[in-house]
Amino acid sequence: MSITVNPPPAVRSFPISRSPFPRSPRVTMLLRSTTISTAAALPVLTKLQLDCATPLPVLRHIADAMAADMRAGLAVDGGSDLKMILSYVDCLPTGNERGLFYALDLGGTNFRVLRTQLGGRDDRVIATEFEQVSIPQELMSGTSEELFDFIASALANFVKKEGGKFVLPNGRSRETGFTFSFPVKQTSIDSGILIKWTKGFSVSGTPGKDIVACLNEAMGRQGLDMRVSALVNDTVATLAGARYWDNDVLVAVILGTGTNACYVESVDAIPKLQGHKSSSGKTIINTEWGAFSNGLPLTVYDRAMDAESINPGEQLFEKTISGMYLGEIVRRVLVRMAETGSLFGKHIPQKLQTPFALGTPNISSMQQDTSEDLEAVGSILYEVTGVDSNLDARRMVVDVCDTIAKRGGRLAGAGIVGILQKMEEDSKGVVFGRRTVVAMDGGLYEHYPQYKRYLKEAVAELLGPELSSHVVIEHSKDGSGIGAALLAATNSIYEH
Repeated sequence: MSITVNPPPAVRSFPISRSPFPRSPRVTMLLRSTTISTAAALPVLTKLQLDCATPLPVLRHIADAMAADMRAGLAVDGGSDLKMILSYVDCLPTGNERGLFYALDLGGTNFRVLRTQLGGRDDRVIATEFEQVSIPQELMSGTSEELFDFIASALANFVKKEGGKFVLPNGRSRETGFTFSFPVKQTSIDSGILIKWTKGFSVSGTPGKDIVACLNEAMGRQGLDMRVSALVNDTVATLAGARYWDNDVLVAVILGTGTNACYVESVDAIPKLQGHKSSSGKTIINTEWGAFSNGLPLTVYDRAMDAESINPGEQLFEKTISGMYLGEIVRRVLVRMAETGSLFGKHIPQKLQTPFALGTPNISSMQQDTSEDLEAVGSILYEVTGVDSNLDARRMVVDVCDTIAKRGGRLAGAGIVGILQKMEEDSKGVVFGRRTVVAMDGGLYEHYPQYKRYLKEAVAELLGPELSSHVVIEHSKDGSGIGAALLAATNSIYEH
């Protein structure tokens, strides 16, 4: 998801099963339950809970270290694990924006095009439409021109359907925000050099080039009169989308398949900033907090998963708190329990031994099972990992899921407090002396109620009842789409 090195993956798709898996395997599970023993697996669970513990001193260390790493990253490039990237977004939406604006969101094998008609402070968002387009596999390894021509063509076709409530004022060209979720070195609000492709893309001729120029040129070839007026990452767009409705939004966090956070910073607090003038005296900083690593309570399962990843030693915070990894950590624990404690009988199915076979949506669904015999847990285990289970084994599995979700949610909460703490230290009373909103987006936060609860509890524990009463953690569903269009409006060449 982001205009940075080592961006987190796209986060918008995080489906959670709301119904139990098929119940047919239960006969098999009951037949084999006599071979299943939880007693020998109990020490594995006990050690896991100990290693994943996040008592208040651990949370406080994480929050303090996050704030310290933020300062170090703002002082000089490479000063800490956190890149603290300047977004060049100096002005946020106010509600006065008027006109027709577009957004293009490219972050994976699909991209989305969106348009919105803004009516100023009284009418706000008059209408919004969007379409999602799949990118053909061959274009993901084709040439730069082929990819951007395809995108521009889809955008042009979308523009042709413009009508009804969507009206472009006379004498204006169309403007779009461009959410680009690949590693980019941003050079201004409307330009950025592609560092490298990720997420399965290997398009030739683009690395080292300004991707906004690539898109503008492709739109020109399509005869489309449109310009990119804002290049942003999805976290920054989420903050902008939430800020449009609530002026107290100062932080945005995405918790989905990947994770990231950004916040509003005073330009005076950015020592490494040279030559950049901000009309508001503020700018948005993209922290890339997934790379944070200071003092994390890691287990042998985390270390093994990290060692086998494509980026060992990197993105450790993301690997501990985000949706791509929570299910995999649980799977590794269950394999250990099966090997050492016969948790699922003598046979360990190949499915269970397959990396990433168990997804975070699966562990969330298991935690939602409130039935007396945990039937949905048993069905999910059988369908997804191929294991049979008795009631004791299912209870232990739920405990493992809860342990990993609890650690992830509480660490994410501590990270949020670290950001707020850094902001408050620089400007006394700006954060803790008034209502402050943290805008949250991403399927993990939206669809995993226990994770969300643990996150909020950690924030409340760290801040205490009085200060936490001023901090509002608010879901901003799909704010990044409308946010990019709003930033196009805010940075428009035309006056509102």
